[in-house]
Amino acid sequence: MAGRYGRPRSVLRMRTVAGQVFLLQVAIVVLLVAAAVAALVLQSRADSDTEARNRSVAVAETFANAPGTAEALNSPDPTAVLQPAAERARERSGVDFIVVLNTDAIRYTHPLPDRIGKKFVGNVEPALRGGIVVERITGTIGPLVQAVVPIVGPDGSVVGLVSAGITIDRVSGVVEGQFPLLFGSAAGVLVLATGGTALVSRRLRRQTHGLGPTEMTRMYEHHDAVLHAVREGVVIVGGDGRLLLANDEARKLLGLPPDVDGRTVAELGLDPVTTELLASGRTVTDVLHPVGDRLLAVNQRSTDRNGGPPGSVTTLRDTTELRALTGRADVARGRLNLLYEAGAEIGTTLDVVRTCEELANFAAASFADLATVDVVEAVLQGEEPAAIRGGTEMRRTALSADRENMGLHPVGSTMRFVPTTPLGSGLARGEAVLETDLADFAGWQEQNPERARRLVENGVHSKIAVPLRARGAVLGVALFWRSANPEPFDEDDLSLAEELVARAAVSIDNARRYSREHTMAVTLQRSLLPHGLPEQNALDVAYRYLPAHAGRGGVGGDWFDIIPLPGARVALVVGDVVGHGLHAAANMGRLRTAVHNFSTLDLPPGEILWHLDELVARIDQDEALDPSEAGVTGATCLYAIYDPASGRCSMARAGHLQPVIVHRDGTAELADVPGGPPLGLGGLPFETLDVVLPEGSELVLYTDGLVEDRRRDIDEGLELLRRTLADHADDLPEVTCSAVVRTLVSHPARDDIALLVGRTHRLDPADVADWDVQSDPAAVSLVRADVSRKLAEWGLTEESFTTELILSELVTNAIRHAVGPIRVRLIRDRSLICEVSDHSSTSPHLRQAATTDEGGRGLFLVAQFADRWGTRYTGDGKVIWTEQSLAAAPPPPHIRRGA
Repeated sequence: MAGRYGRPRSVLRMRTVAGQVFLLQVAIVVLLVAAAVAALVLQSRADSDTEARNRSVAVAETFANAPGTAEALNSPDPTAVLQPAAERARERSGVDFIVVLNTDAIRYTHPLPDRIGKKFVGNVEPALRGGIVVERITGTIGPLVQAVVPIVGPDGSVVGLVSAGITIDRVSGVVEGQFPLLFGSAAGVLVLATGGTALVSRRLRRQTHGLGPTEMTRMYEHHDAVLHAVREGVVIVGGDGRLLLANDEARKLLGLPPDVDGRTVAELGLDPVTTELLASGRTVTDVLHPVGDRLLAVNQRSTDRNGGPPGSVTTLRDTTELRALTGRADVARGRLNLLYEAGAEIGTTLDVVRTCEELANFAAASFADLATVDVVEAVLQGEEPAAIRGGTEMRRTALSADRENMGLHPVGSTMRFVPTTPLGSGLARGEAVLETDLADFAGWQEQNPERARRLVENGVHSKIAVPLRARGAVLGVALFWRSANPEPFDEDDLSLAEELVARAAVSIDNARRYSREHTMAVTLQRSLLPHGLPEQNALDVAYRYLPAHAGRGGVGGDWFDIIPLPGARVALVVGDVVGHGLHAAANMGRLRTAVHNFSTLDLPPGEILWHLDELVARIDQDEALDPSEAGVTGATCLYAIYDPASGRCSMARAGHLQPVIVHRDGTAELADVPGGPPLGLGGLPFETLDVVLPEGSELVLYTDGLVEDRRRDIDEGLELLRRTLADHADDLPEVTCSAVVRTLVSHPARDDIALLVGRTHRLDPADVADWDVQSDPAAVSLVRADVSRKLAEWGLTEESFTTELILSELVTNAIRHAVGPIRVRLIRDRSLICEVSDHSSTSPHLRQAATTDEGGRGLFLVAQFADRWGTRYTGDGKVIWTEQSLAAAPPPPHIRRGA
């Protein structure tokens, strides 16, 4: 037998109700059959006794009353007469004996002849008195029933006795012969009863689903508890449309009387729609159905699925309160969604004005028809806001729409909120103000009566004013107005506006603080960058410097410089310090100062970068002790020196992008300057590229912000830069700078941009003179003579004495202390430049000679007469140079500068 849920169940244990009923019914049938059989057996035995009694009495009376029996007793030999007759009667009647007795109880007849003449065993007294004696005794032939009847003579007296008897076995043998039929019938009855019981149990098992009594009891208890405790109404309707069950909740929800079980649905007194729904039995799911003043969620399913009985079950859930709660939850969810969207749309940039515009536009589109934002002037300037007082001036920074005809102040206008108005007093307290009916003119119109009247005339009927508060300070105020929406603002709208403005105020304050830092960084950076171009004749230079937008990352560490060098040469420098903000600007200033200092050493570009790399490494080591300070490692730099006398340009770079050379024929190419690591990494030398640039060529230096952009790859930016420079090869550097910025720079800039465009000039050969000098002291006078003639040719006769003195000392020192060959060069530029070169790496140094010293005063005199002097090392020696200012210098070429 299968148990519940498919588990096998032992037949012997019979835990199911059906199994236990089956065993009980079988036991009852067996007991009934056994009792019936026992009763039949007992009855057959009683019948056997009765049969034995009746037969023995009948046979005895028949023989006693038989004709001739009494006369035979009077015969001489009663035995001879009666014995044959008695045996014939015995055999025919089926009794075991017929005995004739005299009145003394002496036998005349007996089946056993040897018993004749002997005394009869039994009670004969009643028979002698004329009665009949029947008794059960155990005789010689076993248990038997015998009857003794009197033989009455003609005169009515008892003349003898007749006793007939039959054994119990003889009578019961007849009954026992019927036992097979009896027991067979009983067995048949048992089999039939067992089969019927099995059928009944099988059906019962189907009805009870194989459950045991405990399970059924528990199920009933749980079923009853659930039906009466659940807060859902349950209604079961049979296939005939009658109500089978309705729990307490269903009775309460439908208003049913107590005695409704068994009634048809139409008799329940429900409204027609509910009656039709319950009677139809159709399937419905979460259908909202009004019943009286309640709103019920109805679910209905058929019960005849999976072999169930016909009908339907309906569940009813009261959603009246739930619907109200759902409505409030929907409102709260809508507010959360609105605030979430506000977080994504307000404060997208670190710009105060833009953030205010985002707040006004979002509020007007979400829950207000108009919105304005007024900000304290100090906040717009990036300063810390002061406490709001009666005369604090604010500027209208944002307006959701251009609706000046509505009566609202336009963007850019300034105003002072009257302290006696609700808005003015609310600002002083830092509290929001709700005006639900502006037409009442309950004091708010005192700010500007004319504009207040126009607002009301244009349909504006309610207002919310919320101060912009951040870190305990009031930055301004946001005003929300309703006109198209007929519903006035309420307390929920006020709460929403406060949350919205609180989030926006944080963004505005962050933007203010960032703008302030950005302004400080830009100010610092501009103070550290060149404010103008130095006077020099080697290059026509134009430049552009564009700091990053405040909301796009802030000021970085890009920088550039133009440094005049001895010998009419010029150094062009661009660099980029990692990071943004004040620290990057400060690091940029440190590097620019260092480059200026190293340039005075007049070293090749590679050595300049090596010294700069060492400096950055030392700075990083010192700042590593302070976690709050960021290092400089990662800065890049490109250093180029152009010599207008020879047209030679030497360049070296430390992690920087390659410069672009624009040739006279209009072609532009990236200079193949050997790459070096960024500054601060150390360990690797910086190689120098030497190229000769014809006059009119352009050397273009820039930072990565010019060519890097999210919209394009850096290679695309470099190619676009190259094409733009090639297209403007014939334009002035100023025009070229403007074209490059216009083509490559997106606004607002995401990173700092530095751009230098220098067009080369070559010195006129007539302004350069040089001589080879023999290593002989006598050659000094020849040099003085040649120099004097050249200065006279240049019209610089006034400079002859000083120049001859300077060259005499320098040439004399070279002859005495250096290794030849010795060469002298004069250059007429903005100043008069004297150069003495030799092949010695030993540099002279200035010292104060004692009064007793015979020499040592030459360099002292040179330093006194020259404006500047110094030593420049070359690949095969050194150059001692001096500069002297000229009263009338040649006019410089046009120099363009940008901002």
